[in-house]
Amino acid sequence: MPTPHISAAPGDFAPVCLMPGDPRRARHVAETFLDDARLVTDVRSMEGFTGTYEGRPVSVMAHGMGVPSVSIYATELVRDYGVGTLVRIGSCGSVQPDLDLRSVVVALGASTDSGVNRTRFGGHDLAAVADFALARAAVDAADALGVAVRVGTVFTSDLFYAPDPAINELAARLGALAVEMEAAGLYGVAAEHGARALTLLTVSDHLLDDAHLSSDDRQRSFDDMVRVALATAVAA
Repeated sequence: MPTPHISAAPGDFAPVCLMPGDPRRARHVAETFLDDARLVTDVRSMEGFTGTYEGRPVSVMAHGMGVPSVSIYATELVRDYGVGTLVRIGSCGSVQPDLDLRSVVVALGASTDSGVNRTRFGGHDLAAVADFALARAAVDAADALGVAVRVGTVFTSDLFYAPDPAINELAARLGALAVEMEAAGLYGVAAEHGARALTLLTVSDHLLDDAHLSSDDRQRSFDDMVRVALATAVAA
C-alpha cells in the first residue's frame, strides 16, 4: 500500500532500484535505458519508474538531496516495497588532484559529518560500507564497457555550502576521493534493513581548483555511469 512518500502499489517496484537524486534524471534513465517503463509513483514530484533492462525488471526512483531525503525513500523502498538492492547514481566533487572531471567513482565506504548512523548504532560509529558483490560487479561492468572508474571512500556532507572549506582538504588527506551528500545515509539504511547498497558517482566538479563540467558533459558522463549501474544491476 502507499507510504507517506511513495504512491506505488504492492509489486510495482522491481527487486533492484537505481536512485538518482533528481527526478528528471530518474525519468531520463527510464525513457532512455529501460524497456516498457511505466511511472509507478510521483508523490511530491519525486518520480519512480519500473521497466526492464536486458529482460530483467529494474526500477529507478529519485531520492532528493541529502541524508534525510535518501533515508526516507530508501527505507520505504526496502521496508514497504521489498526492494533488496539499491544503487545510488549521483554526482560528486573531487578532492584528489588526480581524480578528473567525468571520472566514475565506486564508493566502497562513506565517512560523514551526519549524525544519523551514530543514532542508528546507539551512539557508536557505524562502518558505512557498500555491498562488496555489488562493488565488484560494478568494477567488472565498467571494465567491460570501457568506462574508467576509481574505487575508494567518499565524504558524505550534510552541508552543500560548508562554512569551513578546510573540511574538504582534511577529507582528502584522510583518503577520500570525493565529497557528496547521500552515500553514508544509504549505507546505513541498507545495514539496518538487511538490504544491499552501492553508490556510483560521476565527478561533476573539482573542489580543489573550482573546475566544473558543462551541462552537456554532465549528461554524457551521467549516461556512462548509468550503463555501469544497469550492468551491475543485472549481473550481481
